[in-house]
Amino acid sequence: MAHAIPYSDATAYPIEHRPAYHAYQILHFGFFLAPVIAGIDKFFDKLVVWDMYLSPFVSRLVQHHDHTFMQVVGVVEIIAAIGVLIKPRFFAYVVSLWLLGIIVNLLLCHQFYDIALRDFGLSLGALALGRLAAEFDHHHGTTAPERV
Repeated sequence: MAHAIPYSDATAYPIEHRPAYHAYQILHFGFFLAPVIAGIDKFFDKLVVWDMYLSPFVSRLVQHHDHTFMQVVGVVEIIAAIGVLIKPRFFAYVVSLWLLGIIVNLLLCHQFYDIALRDFGLSLGALALGRLAAEFDHHHGTTAPERV
């Protein structure tokens, strides 16, 4: 049976055995994979017809070029995902802000409140990734960093 590592002793264990590092790895992978899939699908609409999530306000701003705008959104999501893969300590916060922008758009639709709530949870997850990356981003496969 696995024993919990007391917080005061957590830094004495190799990173690969720490639950916080496992959480970091899960979030790091998830916040790379999900935006890549969603970004690519903006070009194919296999998961959903993404244009329906664009608020009338944003549609007017982009002069009703909804599909083209959603493809640009897809490119941004793919770039953000690659950023998270390479530099999660910075891009996790970019993704969190991006998700907040999506939430505002969804609220302006006056529907899709369930998706807005889900994206709020994802935004919090991206914030958690950013915080965890502050500790684990530069320490792949090494023992825990020294406490300052």
